[in-house]
Amino acid sequence: MSPPTNTNTITVTLPQLSKTIDHSLLHPTMTDSDLTTGLQIARTQNVATACIKPYAIPLALTELRDTTVRICAVIGFPHGNSTIAMKVHEAGAAAEAAGPGSEIDMVVNVGKVLSGEWGYVRAEIAGVNEAVVKAEATLKVIFENDYLAEEHVVALCEICTEVGVAFVKTSTGYGFVKQGDGSYNYKGATVKDLKLMREKAGEKVQVKAAGGVRTLDDLLHVMSLGVTRIGATATVAILDEARRRGIGEEPTAVEFKPMGEDEVGGY
Repeated sequence: MSPPTNTNTITVTLPQLSKTIDHSLLHPTMTDSDLTTGLQIARTQNVATACIKPYAIPLALTELRDTTVRICAVIGFPHGNSTIAMKVHEAGAAAEAAGPGSEIDMVVNVGKVLSGEWGYVRAEIAGVNEAVVKAEATLKVIFENDYLAEEHVVALCEICTEVGVAFVKTSTGYGFVKQGDGSYNYKGATVKDLKLMREKAGEKVQVKAAGGVRTLDDLLHVMSLGVTRIGATATVAILDEARRRGIGEEPTAVEFKPMGEDEVGGY
């Protein structure tokens, strides 16, 4: 009999980890100097994308030239409240400006989702996806799961699969919900939601985890669930820890500390 498999072990390489990360540069107080520093980190760490607001695309094109790091621009961020026409225009313009191979992360209209206005929601996602694909870019659709019930997440996964978007994404990292003690906080990418999204989205639809993925263990755990991209601000800490734990250019089996069903990142 073969020995039991350790379900908390995954085999990865350092380049694979770095290209799983969208380095997030989205805080509202970020100055141009902060953005430049962040883009240099994205360049040095050779991540998948630098995730920025559309106005920063020209700066990102300069800082990321001659690299394989793509630009990921956010649309309707962070609350998804713009009209369909505005989102379509903003997404198409950002994708055109960032160039072929760029990526767009669009926030759905959460109010319409909670209202069950699925025709509206589908039209929005389809319209934005069409504009993005026309510009030879890739769309990720942000659900903001902290506001939603399971049935909303399932319905959104089904719509995104039908429309043919590239990614479904858990959250913005800014979807603060009023808690029982009166404070505002968010969970972001929970294990429970990631499992549900991976199960309900089609095979060709990838899953991005955002909000709360702050350590190497978090990243390895969500990867083991089928997540292929994360949004992170702790990029340097995550990849430095990977190097300290012996992850390099060759495939390496590494153990990770799993989180509970309703948590990622120690929430």
